[in-house]
Amino acid sequence: MTRFVGHRPALLGISLALLLSACGTIQPTAPAFPGKPDRPPQEDQRPAITPRMAAAAQMLTKMAALQDRLYRVAAPLLINNAPLCKNQARNLLGFTAKNRYSYPGEYNEAAHLALGMNDRLQVTGVLAGSGAAKAGLEIGDRLVSAGGKPLPTGANASTLAGAVFGPLVRAQSTLPFVVERDTKQKQLSIPVTRACGFGVELGNSDNINSYADGSRVMVTRGMINFVEADEELAYLMAKGMAHNMLGHASSQRNASTIGSIIDNLMSTRPDTSVTIGSGGIKAMPQELDGAADNLAMYLLARAGYRIEGATEFWKRLASTHPATVLNGYVANHPATAYRIAVIEKTIADIKARKAAGKPLVP
Repeated sequence: MTRFVGHRPALLGISLALLLSACGTIQPTAPAFPGKPDRPPQEDQRPAITPRMAAAAQMLTKMAALQDRLYRVAAPLLINNAPLCKNQARNLLGFTAKNRYSYPGEYNEAAHLALGMNDRLQVTGVLAGSGAAKAGLEIGDRLVSAGGKPLPTGANASTLAGAVFGPLVRAQSTLPFVVERDTKQKQLSIPVTRACGFGVELGNSDNINSYADGSRVMVTRGMINFVEADEELAYLMAKGMAHNMLGHASSQRNASTIGSIIDNLMSTRPDTSVTIGSGGIKAMPQELDGAADNLAMYLLARAGYRIEGATEFWKRLASTHPATVLNGYVANHPATAYRIAVIEKTIADIKARKAAGKPLVP
């Protein structure tokens, strides 16, 4: 019998800004994997894993790996740019968590029977460089209590946990946790981390696009398959963050439309008809797009990414998937030549600032 255990989880599904900042309304959606599944029942007690369940587990594994990559690339952008995010910065704990009830339908059963998850929240990702990472929180740790308060279990555990975390994070710079690891309880003190509070999501579709609705940045599976290196993913995420920081989705009256697309594509079985045509998204005017590119270069430089490759990436994207490819990135951001000129000027400005020892602030 095939047993799907021990897969490295990703930070899939729960919006980064919501769970890590411990707001009171956490809405679990797409799945993530545990790193250390609960001890499985004896072989003769374990229900049979059907082919459909096995396929569901394999699908979740692939999605989890992609989401894990997105969060790994996003971590320095979110943490190192908190001063520029201003009112969009949040106090974050630096981890995400799920239980079996975070999974819809057959994926719930796949997570429970094939991956060993139960009703207790389990850490599914730790943001690199965060307080959680520094405190030694590990993927697979099961959450027992926070600030001396027992953490909820069951179908509504994610939402209820947000109500517990919120007041604690606002009132304390370090939060005491009790976790269960390898059947033993362990005490940890997790410092609060200041970071940009944007959700980072995986789009479960093959169109070559990335979306930003003001609070989240989504990169589709198709776009992840297109990029050639992590720094190219960083270019996309920094650009989305810049659009969010500048309020472009709202000013263009695109926020609701883009938000609906993100909500849909986060699903394990999205309605891909939303990627046909323009999806109702208005093309970004070149002046606004250029402003986002200018800010994105600073976000990248502050996060330690190499910015010199940005122009070649955007040129390659535009030539491979031009504006005539509907619901592609270039169709939504058609002013490539204008943007390239802005990026080249900004790169020169950043290099001059570095040489003069000036702060990297646009």
